Amino acid sequence: MSKKNIIILSSVVVIVALIFTGVYYYQATHFNRNITINNTNVGGLTADQALNKLKTTVSKNVVYIGDKQIYDGKDTKMGFTTQDLSEVKNILKEQRTFLPTSKAKNYELSPSKTDQKQSQTIKKKVEEKLKSMNKDLKAPKDAEARLEEGKIVVSKSVNGEQYDIARLLKDFQKQAHNSEIHLNPIYKQPVKANSQIIKQEKKILKELVNWTVDYKLQNQPYSFKGSEVIKNVSISKDMKYKIDTNDIKKKLDNLNRSKSTLNKNYTFKTHSGKVISVKGGSYGWAIDLDAETKRIEQAFEKGNKSILAYNIYGVGWNTNGIGYHTTSNNGIGDTYAEVSIKDQRIWIYKNGKLQVTTHVVTGTHVYNEDTPKGVWYIEYKDSPSTLTGSEVGNPNYSVKVDYWAPFTTSGCGFHDAKWRKNWSNTAYIKNGSGGCVNTPPNVMKKVYDNLEQNEPVVIY
Repeated sequence: MSKKNIIILSSVVVIVALIFTGVYYYQATHFNRNITINNTNVGGLTADQALNKLKTTVSKNVVYIGDKQIYDGKDTKMGFTTQDLSEVKNILKEQRTFLPTSKAKNYELSPSKTDQKQSQTIKKKVEEKLKSMNKDLKAPKDAEARLEEGKIVVSKSVNGEQYDIARLLKDFQKQAHNSEIHLNPIYKQPVKANSQIIKQEKKILKELVNWTVDYKLQNQPYSFKGSEVIKNVSISKDMKYKIDTNDIKKKLDNLNRSKSTLNKNYTFKTHSGKVISVKGGSYGWAIDLDAETKRIEQAFEKGNKSILAYNIYGVGWNTNGIGYHTTSNNGIGDTYAEVSIKDQRIWIYKNGKLQVTTHVVTGTHVYNEDTPKGVWYIEYKDSPSTLTGSEVGNPNYSVKVDYWAPFTTSGCGFHDAKWRKNWSNTAYIKNGSGGCVNTPPNVMKKVYDNLEQNEPVVIY
């Protein structure tokens, strides 16, 4: 190679090196053309120049969703100071490329003197605006798994037009220091039919249908199978059941009609061995259908395998269902008082054994003050006691007795009657009591001692 050619080649190498050195230096000290910081263009500027531009840039505090402006606040300074130079230089290094590029990129930088209060105020305003807009927009409809007539069905989801406010506010927070904030529309998404949530709902419904709750009534279990008594169920977003309890209530009502004793006729064997049917009275029990249906529903919801009957009611002085724990002798048991109006006599039994029997005088028949027939129960005992009330010929009486054991809330009961002269078997027809069972004073204490609260009183 000639000397001339060597000189030319060397010159070219030097020129190229100088060009590359210049480009490298420029790239190291200047931002690429389409670089922005907080959406402020700093392309071609040095770090100092970029900071100076940021210092003078005014934040318009305008918020857009797509092309739609939803908020326009007062202009404010961004709050950049010389303290932010190091961060600007860091961005300069990060965006640097060996050769110039036109690739656009925006960097978010929080000013050292950020007005947090102003930012939070704008965020709150934007949130309020989005909530207001959503009221007029169609909400998405989630897919739902539910039980319909015993079958699990899943409804389809439907897209809506409402904005996903939570996600938009997160996007807002990222752009909070921009002069203009441009949010991409993000919409609420419905729960899809193939989502994990729906799979979980279907699993819950299947378990519910296959569950059985044993309802123990008088210590006898009666099975409530989910497949039989649960036909329609919906599930809330917090995975709680809403069970249609109609079939639970129907089964419980059938059980109540079959097993309860309140207001039913009692089959009773008298002292003579004759079997009779006794109707009326206040003795007996029944199931509170509404309260117990709710408890069975809750047992299914909580996964309980069995529950004891609890809400049992009765009438009269005690409303807790007298006789619920008695199953022998057609629900009356073997401890009771028997009153025969025809025979004008009573018999008192303890555990099936006769303790005392005596003639008595019951309510006056001709004045319709008959001692009420039916199965009642001893409400309480009182000794001594003062009886007050009214009867035919005596509208306002008050008498003292040594022993008093009422069995109706209307004031009928057993008591001694020292004033009575006529104790014949026919006295009750025209000269009976006002409805009570008058008992001879010489035997009343024994009668009283063999009567206990809540024990049955069979009157026929």
